[in-house]
Formats: sequence, C-alpha cells, structure tokens
Amino acid sequence: MLNKDTANVMQNRANSIDSITIVADSNISSLDAFFNASMLGQMPEQTVNIITVAGRDINAQLLADVQPDVLLIRSVTPVGEALLANNNSVKFVGSATIGTDHVDQDYLAARNITFANAAGCSKHSVAQYVLTAILTLRPQYWQQSTQPLTLGIIGLGNIGSTLAQYANELGWQVLGYDPLLPTSNTNNASLEQVLSQSDVVSLHVPLTDKDTTNPKGSDYPTKHLIDATTLAVMPAYTLLINSARGPVINARDLEADIERTDRQVVLDVFEFEPEISESLLSKLAIATPHIAGYTVEGKLRGTQIIYDALCEKLAVLPVLSMHQLLPLNTYLWSELKAHPNRLQKFYDIMHDDAALRSKLADGQIKGADFDQLRRDYHLRREWQW
Repeated sequence: MLNKDTANVMQNRANSIDSITIVADSNISSLDAFFNASMLGQMPEQTVNIITVAGRDINAQLLADVQPDVLLIRSVTPVGEALLANNNSVKFVGSATIGTDHVDQDYLAARNITFANAAGCSKHSVAQYVLTAILTLRPQYWQQSTQPLTLGIIGLGNIGSTLAQYANELGWQVLGYDPLLPTSNTNNASLEQVLSQSDVVSLHVPLTDKDTTNPKGSDYPTKHLIDATTLAVMPAYTLLINSARGPVINARDLEADIERTDRQVVLDVFEFEPEISESLLSKLAIATPHIAGYTVEGKLRGTQIIYDALCEKLAVLPVLSMHQLLPLNTYLWSELKAHPNRLQKFYDIMHDDAALRSKLADGQIKGADFDQLRRDYHLRREWQW
C-alpha cells in the first residue's frame, strides 16, 4: 500500500505535465540539494517530486504504482527485468556507486533506458580504508628502515590503481594483477605471483561470473576467485583484505583456511551480505559493514556524477558542484605520513569493527542491523592528497 506522501506525489504528477518524479535510495547523499527543480530544470514552473525509499525496499510494485521518470539507486537494489517489467516510465537509472554488478545494463539498453554509475567516486576513500586496515594490524610498515611491505593488488581499475599510488608514496613494493589491462609498471605480475609473494593481498575487482550459456559471460570470472585453491597458494602470514564484493571470496573456504593458518583477514563485504554468521565474524581480524567508501567526499562525488549524467540526459546545465557543500577538511595525507601515530585520529577503523560486532545476536548479524549501521554511519573525511 502506498503511503500518503507517495500518493500525493502520484496525484501531483498526474496533474502536471512539467513534473519529474524520482524514486531514490534514501542513502544517497544530498538528494534534495542536487535533484530539486531549480537544479534540474532551471525553470520556475517545473516540479521535481523525490520519493526516498530504503534501497532494499525499491521493488517492482512500487515502481509500477509510482511510474517514476528517474530511478536513483545504490548497490543493494538489483535493477533488471524483474524490477522494471511493469514500469513504462523510467528513462534514466543512476547508481551512486562504482560497481555495476547489480544492474542488467543489456536489459536497460534494450529498453532505451539511460544508465550512469559513479565510476571512481570513492577510489580515495576505499584506498585509505585499505591503508588504515594494513597499518592498524601491522604498524611496523610505517617504518622505512624495515623490510618494505609487498602489497599485492588484484584489480587495477580506479581503486586498485589509486591504492598503488599510495603504496608507492610509502615506499612499498607493488605486485599488481589485472588480466583486462595491458602490462605496466603496476600491472606487473601473475595471479599466482601476487598470491604467493605478497605480505598483503587486497581485492579490487568487479563481481563477474562465468556463464556458459551467454557469449558475454566473463572470460575472467571473479566469483569465488579466492577459494580453497587460491588460498592454498598464499603464505599463512599474508594478510587478505576484501573491500570489493563479498562473493569474490568463498566464505566457507575462507573459514577453513583461517582455522588452518590463523591468517589475518579484513572484510568490509561478505558473501551472504547483509547477513553474517558468527562463525565467520569470530575469525576475522577486522570486519566492517560495507562502509569502505563511506566518506563525505566519496558520497557527494557519487551523487555529483549521477546528477551530472541526468542533467546531460535532460539537456540542462549542471549548476551545483559538490565543493559548494563540502565542509572544511583538515585531514592531510602529508600530515599523516609525517605523524603516523595520528592514524586513529584520521580513521578509527576498530570503532567500525566494534559497532558491527555489537550487533551479533543468536549466532548471526541480521540484515536489518547491518543495513542500519550503513544508513546511520557517521561519514568520515577523505585525507586530502
């Protein structure tokens, strides 16, 4: 059943040929600032109706009832035929996220629905998350006098390549593997070399699967890329970090590996997210609720990118920049490098770990509690590069 506000929006839409109706994930930053009438239409007579909904509650019935022109989502809303089959109005889908595995882009193209995602929006946020995890668990790697860290990076897109830049700044050795990119100074190793020769392995790949019935199935599937076979290649001392997509790691194989090796593992994403079992959680060195990219800058940048794309779709001039909304930032990367003891002040990752573990009840973390942590997360700041 539609609530009163939604019903009013539908009536307003029916009464106005100059209105735009937007259904949006309520977890998208600064929706009203970017997507009001003056920002989109720049015409006083135009109205923009924004219906905000929890991402997992955006469903086919809602879209069939409301018939929005625009759908704005994050990673928790799968978009494809199941969602849009009974909707004839959506002409633009924007995902304020880097990843796109939750969107059937072929289906949208067949329906002539424009799609935009926020590629690169949180590349510094996630890279800084990874650095914080490494240096929280292994602070000795701040010291240039010790044997430098060998950081293995699997996936060298926006995030992986940004992480490599930070690693180079710290004097670390980088072993990178990305079969979709040409060989370079960073893309310099095989998968086996990255796994077997790194002190830390960090995953930055999209979620893809091998589909034998589909010629567009990936030649380099990443689902369960890390399983019993690949884990066996990694030395027990190698720290494993996943801030990409949960199913990239086979959770059952990971649990068995930690039992066998006592490996340190950091997970921000989980195979069966948003539920997390106690048996897995108890074995992790650090666990956080899919917030690696949750900074003020990363969130605003994500909204900015899909706002700009919608303005292009509507053939109007963008008039708002995220920099107009940013508060003063005093977190400088140069300061942190000079004073490593201030890391906790820059980002206290163990606070996020404790918040997640506090939700454990009856042998698991429930999906509603996981989502609440994300929704209520106090956005941290990116370190200024």
